[in-house]
Amino acid sequence: MNETKLWTKDFIITSTINFLLTSVFYLLVVIVAVYAKTEFHATTSQAGLATGIFIIATLIGRLFIGRGINSIGYKRTLLIGTCLFALSSFLYFIQLNIWFFLVVRFLHGLTLGIAGTATGTIVAQVIPNSRKGEGIGYYSMSSTLATAIGPFIGLLLSQHVSFLIVFGLCTLLGIIAFITSFFIQVTEPEEVKKAEKDVKGFKLSNFIEPKAIPISFIMLIAALCYSGVLSFMNFYAQEIGLVEASSFFFFVYSIAILCSRPFSGRLLDVKGPNYVMYPAFILFSIGLIVLSAAHNSFVLLFSGVLIGLGYGNMQSCIQAVAVKVTTIHRMGLATSTFFIFLDAGLGFGPYLLGFIEPYTTYSQLYFSLSFVVLATVILYFFLHGRKVKNFQ
Repeated sequence: MNETKLWTKDFIITSTINFLLTSVFYLLVVIVAVYAKTEFHATTSQAGLATGIFIIATLIGRLFIGRGINSIGYKRTLLIGTCLFALSSFLYFIQLNIWFFLVVRFLHGLTLGIAGTATGTIVAQVIPNSRKGEGIGYYSMSSTLATAIGPFIGLLLSQHVSFLIVFGLCTLLGIIAFITSFFIQVTEPEEVKKAEKDVKGFKLSNFIEPKAIPISFIMLIAALCYSGVLSFMNFYAQEIGLVEASSFFFFVYSIAILCSRPFSGRLLDVKGPNYVMYPAFILFSIGLIVLSAAHNSFVLLFSGVLIGLGYGNMQSCIQAVAVKVTTIHRMGLATSTFFIFLDAGLGFGPYLLGFIEPYTTYSQLYFSLSFVVLATVILYFFLHGRKVKNFQ
């Protein structure tokens, strides 16, 4: 077997499962608030909680499964996660009240945290070490596709079919992910099999990987800045009168990532993370400035390309670094740590930025966030950039 081969059966299957799981998340995220208001006459805050509680639960799931994935086993964790993910999808058909719906959302998010950490850990294991950056770049493209396809399908179906049919599709995708999980063959290193004794007792290092915290903290700040784009784009588009063009924003954002990831991933492996991260910071910052000045469709969509090239490549690069800086038997915890910080930025970002928004325009908010991104360059240099010598 070629030890440097990237596109193996296990790599493709794991990426497919990640695509299915992430698609369900993004498919539902654009309709659950409307569903909560329509079906249960929920308040605006309750409807918002229906979205936020899923992300919080995902974070909790990652936090606890990161500790247990070594003793449970990578594949068994994936099977448990995808099975529970599919089963919790069935609960959407039980329409009792808003509080039961929030419990269902919490359980569904918890199972995504388990399954998502398993796929991230498995893929880090099956990718050859010399092609780690390139491989994780391709793998994370499955999430990128889901961010474009999921919301599109969700909005399209919600306009033409009942919510129950949408929930049925999500359940079907969950079942497919579970069945597909059986076909993965992952060999866990001896270091992992001997690692159980390292996670005894209640210590912080048993839940997160300390070596991955510095680079993951950079991810948290970047994700917080991006959450302003993700959450407030529709409001901003209404403010500047570009609602129709804004529906294509995340499409061009995804295309920019898909086109650049093969090159940025290879650059990461050959030259190291600094050659990807510093340009990504600059592109992300410029993208936010261009977005803040958008006055027509072209400028708005061009900002989507720049943010995709910046933030999109930053995300896959940081994930690869988080895995690289730790030992093999702590890889599950490193993957979990990366996603905990990512989810925290995306989940709590809109809430924190919501305190600023009443005192400024969305344009001014995006312009201000561009300087936060630039300031993070200095933080990256001291936390990781200056220590980089060789990524191999």
